Amino acid sequence: MAVDSPTLSTPPAEYREGNETLVRLTDAAGGKVRALVARENQGEYLRIAITGGGCNGLAYKLRFAPAPKRGDILVRTGGAAVLVDSKTALYLKGTVVDFSDRMIGGGFKFTNPNAKASCSCGESFSV
Repeated sequence: MAVDSPTLSTPPAEYREGNETLVRLTDAAGGKVRALVARENQGEYLRIAITGGGCNGLAYKLRFAPAPKRGDILVRTGGAAVLVDSKTALYLKGTVVDFSDRMIGGGFKFTNPNAKASCSCGESFSV
């Protein structure tokens, strides 16, 4: 089922368009991101970053951004706009982000084909 791209302000020309081979939000994750964007009013883009930390060495970080930065990759997926920097893209390629609203074990879940190991909570991984 195709989902219309969100109506967003025009981002700066320094970004580049990516596609779902980099990262894909499921319908459930896209719906949650859209709801959070509307509720939080922190920016219309979801930035996914990978930083050092967590119990397996690398951790996923999610935050909202008002606009892309120079060198960002913009992926329109699941009805949402996702920003990924070029360093994060190396670790994220092929990742699917899902969302569950279950009371136990709910939240955003990452299925990353590049991860060799991940923690039980799914918030950190190693390559």
